[in-house]
Amino acid sequence: MKPLCFSENFKALRISSGATQKTLAEALQVSPRTLSLWEKGERIPTVEQALAVAERFGLTVEELFYGEEESLEKIPGMASMTELYKIGSGPSSSHTMGPEKACMIFKERYPNADRFAVTLYGSLAKTGEGHGTDRVIVKTLAPIPCAITFDTVTGDLPHPNTMELFAYRGKEEIARTRVYSVGGGAIRFEGESVAESKHIYDLDTFNDISAYCKKEGLRLWEYVYQVEGNDFKDYLMEIWKAMRRSIAAGLEDDGILPGGLNVHKKAKHLYNLQHVDETPETKTNRLISAYAFAVGEQNACGCRIVTAPTCGAAGVLPAVLYFQQKKGGYTDEEICRALATGGLIGNLIKTNASISGAECGCQAEVGSACAMAAAALAELFELSLDKIEYSAEIAIEHHLGLTCDPICGLVQIPCIERNAVAAMRAINAVNLSSFLSDTRKISLDKVIVTMRDTGRDLNRQYRETSEGGLAKIRIH
Repeated sequence: MKPLCFSENFKALRISSGATQKTLAEALQVSPRTLSLWEKGERIPTVEQALAVAERFGLTVEELFYGEEESLEKIPGMASMTELYKIGSGPSSSHTMGPEKACMIFKERYPNADRFAVTLYGSLAKTGEGHGTDRVIVKTLAPIPCAITFDTVTGDLPHPNTMELFAYRGKEEIARTRVYSVGGGAIRFEGESVAESKHIYDLDTFNDISAYCKKEGLRLWEYVYQVEGNDFKDYLMEIWKAMRRSIAAGLEDDGILPGGLNVHKKAKHLYNLQHVDETPETKTNRLISAYAFAVGEQNACGCRIVTAPTCGAAGVLPAVLYFQQKKGGYTDEEICRALATGGLIGNLIKTNASISGAECGCQAEVGSACAMAAAALAELFELSLDKIEYSAEIAIEHHLGLTCDPICGLVQIPCIERNAVAAMRAINAVNLSSFLSDTRKISLDKVIVTMRDTGRDLNRQYRETSEGGLAKIRIH
């Protein structure tokens, strides 16, 4: 990833739009002096201001800060699926998985330290306590003690998710470093070069991938294995084991979720809530919901889960596949093939739209997860490529416009219930596709682009800013 170039990008965008500093400042509700400091590179916008600027110019935040060359839309191909499926601590890839990874590396670099300290800045400081950033840091650096400071005052940060780590030996400071949690669990150490993600997939639309597979006589999972290499089967097996562990742990857990909302864990209760006259349909819905709740609650507690494609949507895909494995006796190898196909859909969405709630709302998270689960299930049933496509298209189409507005910024209400609803919707999408695939009028590729455009049109207060919708509700 190339260096930040916000000031140059912003100035060029303002000039090309014909706006003066005064008129643009009024539109963005900041002072002309603030705009001047942005263009001089002496200050960068807050998270909220960056989202507003990106929205005004029709860009993603990444494009705004790193330039159009870094936009995945404009670089042909796709990155490895190992950057989509990641095992880590919830409830947030940027607020827990990124800091966890940074602390693991820092701890390994300084094994002689007898004390650590961490200072959190920007968004990590403002929402870190609710997301459990401090808890995952303490757990990762244990048994070495660590003091954590939430600095909500310091501005002019190189990145909204900035943290500083300090290592001590006795009274002496032996090391310090600044780290940026740049999203999706990825991190950058200040002053250190970063290996750029390689786009190992030459094709980046479902239409092209489908045409190639039909020509070569391949299933989608076979195409994925062909591109990713032989070791990818083992990688997916570890992903599936981690998904199963999170379900098992969640079904045995009870009590109250952390964060102050006093939300009771429900997975165990749902799983054990049997009736003698329970219909098969009711039992199916109850069990799928229990599995989705299990993962969602583990995520909310900061336990280890798999991003599929994100932490907040981690329960949808494993709930669907675990239920089908228990019901139909599918092997782990068959499940991994389904994961490969589901991951391919997630990769297409990530490449051509977004899987970030901050960029496109919850349609990009739970909507994407539902599409992945639908495609995975259709693969498990060995449906045709056209029916797999239609399953994913139905799933994401009916999440368009879904907002990301969790109460108090916690990944609990409505996030956990939403995972369960999306899991059941994924099954419905596959059933509908199996009947009506010959009648469809639009493609998955078009729906993905529509989701991206819808996300950019969403008012920013409905995109993980804790400013609108359900997030305005206060529960005491």
